[in-house]
Amino acid sequence: MSVVALRNSHTAQQVDLIRRTVAKDCNDTEFDLFCTVVRNTGLDPFRKQIYAFVYSKDDAAKRKMTIVTGIDGMRAIAARSLRYRPDEDEPRFEYDAELKGPDNPLGLVKANVRIWIKDAERPGQNALPDWRPVTGFAYWDEFAPIVEESSEGYRWVDTGETWPDSGKPKRRKVANEGGEIIRQVDPKTQWPKMGRVMLAKCAEAGALRRAFPEDLSAIYEHSEMDQAFAREETPSQMVESVRAESRLLKIGGADGIIFQLFPNAPLESIAVGQVADRVLETIRDFSSDQQMRWFESANVQPLREFWARAPGDALELKKAIETRRGELQALTP
Repeated sequence: MSVVALRNSHTAQQVDLIRRTVAKDCNDTEFDLFCTVVRNTGLDPFRKQIYAFVYSKDDAAKRKMTIVTGIDGMRAIAARSLRYRPDEDEPRFEYDAELKGPDNPLGLVKANVRIWIKDAERPGQNALPDWRPVTGFAYWDEFAPIVEESSEGYRWVDTGETWPDSGKPKRRKVANEGGEIIRQVDPKTQWPKMGRVMLAKCAEAGALRRAFPEDLSAIYEHSEMDQAFAREETPSQMVESVRAESRLLKIGGADGIIFQLFPNAPLESIAVGQVADRVLETIRDFSSDQQMRWFESANVQPLREFWARAPGDALELKKAIETRRGELQALTP
């Protein structure tokens, strides 16, 4: 069982929290595997050291869990063996000037990174084991996260379906007609600014897995997965949402946003689907512009979070707040 797998490093309560947050997309089998890997590697899910990332979680035929860590986590695991040392030379890169463009700013082809491993000592062995090199390779077109953008922007269209949790219509993003599709490195990642560093981490991760398959098999460095993460929620986003959810769980609202509706009133967790109605109900009771200014200053971050989680509803709420502000200002002598 999962609790048994982690009993030496996590309490039952911590395992339950991991199940509900960091690994909430895992099924039981995937969660058992993730817990076993966490125990064996000694990495901490709560410190962004290891993630359980599930691809295509809504498609049983394509569903796959990948365990992800950072390059420092992989190095730490290798270092514990006392058989690893990094290379003294810089990573080696291959370039092609003809490849330069928005989807490859430096014209990178591949990176080579070498590490060193000492063979394990065996009984009856006379000479000391030798250090031998292990080299990892990473090609730009296999790892760089490339996204496509429309020069004329996008619009949202209804799919005819609704979300089961809220009942609101589902929408998908469609490029506006006449727009040119531009391929570029995902600007939300470090790849456009630090292409060599990111590609070198992918190569080093490959070398570490080759050298220590018993410890790092099926574990991937975050940069190796950026190409896939460009189409999904990233581990950092997952962990940030976990932190937010953990805070909300403490006050009874895993899907809520914390607002203070009136001065001296307690903080209140409001479900995302109810935020607009509750705020509108509150500001209608305001009798002065001063009350409105207080509300907006006290709830800057909650309103921003609402915008991030429900942009359509947040836009309509913003318009309503502006309208109400104008009405209250007109009443001010």
